[in-house]
Amino acid sequence: MTGPKGYWVARIDVQDEAAYGAYIAANGVAFAKFGARFIVRGGPFEHAEGSARARNVVIEFPSYQAALDCYASPEYAAAKALRISGSEGDLIIIGGYDGPQPGA
Repeated sequence: MTGPKGYWVARIDVQDEAAYGAYIAANGVAFAKFGARFIVRGGPFEHAEGSARARNVVIEFPSYQAALDCYASPEYAAAKALRISGSEGDLIIIGGYDGPQPGA
């Protein structure tokens, strides 16, 4: 049995499309190394409560530790430098849930 997965939940406002495009081109190296998989990647959304940003991303990792390790990696640091120069956002790294579900 494996443990819960890990996730990045990001909300981004892009100010420089070219810089953000360079980030997207560069982040695949780190994401592939740590087994990342996009769950949400900027799709349509309804702002139901609280604050919002223009772009939302959820990335799944095989484990919480893999999610942490990816963020701390030199491969992601190189991509992150490109993201920071062209966008502003919020990012949390969170462990998944493996417990009982409603109706189970």
